Amino acid sequence: MDCNCSKTENKISDIMLEKTNRHPCYSFDAHNKFARMHLPVASNCNISCNYCNRKFDCVNESRPGVTSEILTPKEAKIKFDRVKEKIGQLSVAGIAGPGDALDNWDNTKKSIELIRTENSDIVFCLSTNGLMLPEYAQEIIQLGVTHVTVTVNCLDSKIGAKIYKYVNYKGKQYVGELGAKLLLENQLKGIELLTSQGIIVKINIVMLEGINDQHIPEVVKKMKELGVYIINIMPLIPAQGSVFENHPQTNMKNLIKMRDICELDVRQMRHCKQCRADAIGLLGEDRSQEFSNKALKEEVLEVVENQQNVKKIKVAVTSKNGRLVDLHYGHAKEFMIYEINGLDFKFIETRQADKYCLGNEECDEEEARREAAVDSIADCDAVLTLRIGDYAEKKLLERGIRSVIYWYTIEQGLKLVQKELIN
Repeated sequence: MDCNCSKTENKISDIMLEKTNRHPCYSFDAHNKFARMHLPVASNCNISCNYCNRKFDCVNESRPGVTSEILTPKEAKIKFDRVKEKIGQLSVAGIAGPGDALDNWDNTKKSIELIRTENSDIVFCLSTNGLMLPEYAQEIIQLGVTHVTVTVNCLDSKIGAKIYKYVNYKGKQYVGELGAKLLLENQLKGIELLTSQGIIVKINIVMLEGINDQHIPEVVKKMKELGVYIINIMPLIPAQGSVFENHPQTNMKNLIKMRDICELDVRQMRHCKQCRADAIGLLGEDRSQEFSNKALKEEVLEVVENQQNVKKIKVAVTSKNGRLVDLHYGHAKEFMIYEINGLDFKFIETRQADKYCLGNEECDEEEARREAAVDSIADCDAVLTLRIGDYAEKKLLERGIRSVIYWYTIEQGLKLVQKELIN
């Protein structure tokens, strides 16, 4: 167990304890040993907090709700693979915005499913305001998410009315005390559902002096009753453009004193860095910009500039509409052929090919069709495709054709081919 222990401990299973000890946000001992990656796939938010102003493209700020890009689930998986390759101590994949993970449930669920298929050892977590927790609690558990952070700023709807501008719930907008009451009820119900099933829950509380600061010990005692594992009392970072942009930043001496008081009930997180929604790496050592699309382009440029007499590369691309790499190799009726020359690339032609996959039975019987598919791109150095089977990948490699798996624009995919093949 880490050193920030409260006098009251909640028992957790050995499996959950092992995962918690590898989660840098839940364990002080893990924060400088293990890395986390936030996947910015949740763009929408169903409540409006007066202290929040979500900016999608801001590289110089480090606070919740900030990200330089929004990813689709498939893009998140591709980026996760790149990060895992370079950061050996990566232990956590989390979804923390820039909106709410549960207000974007389809994207959240799909992102975790794609990564979990090949990474059973990764700890999965998400952050939420808790409005939709009662509806999705069981799915969260079934999905394999073991750690959930919920932001609970108060238990009193009158206080909540000062913190939340509105709450959007199932097609209807609620304001004032009514909205705050609805949010609070769902938060408490959802938290109890999670903790009763052994999920490790962390509570974030934004300390707003003059609004909820004197109320925080009451919130913490209630969270203790619900079986919450750890509390993170956070200082307000006044965000330009928010309702509270001119509200005074939380006094750190007062914050420390509040944590000391509340630690008598529930352990306190004291090492939080209030990370961005796309944070990558160890806490306090954000490497998100290293893995941006801009950084990928710069990597390609550096590789090419270090090479002399760079050879031309011919690439066969599988695409449904000519813009995205979004087609399985085995389903391609034609290939788009590109030529890469250093940093430049150009489209050459669309080349027809027999469809490779016609169902298991037919594919097993017609080896000639498989060979024909390879023959049609025999002069290429690589195939850029959404997905490819092991057998097909092996047949291509026997002809010296590399398979590059990717999903996004053809342009970005070709840049990845540049980097991989020029090396």
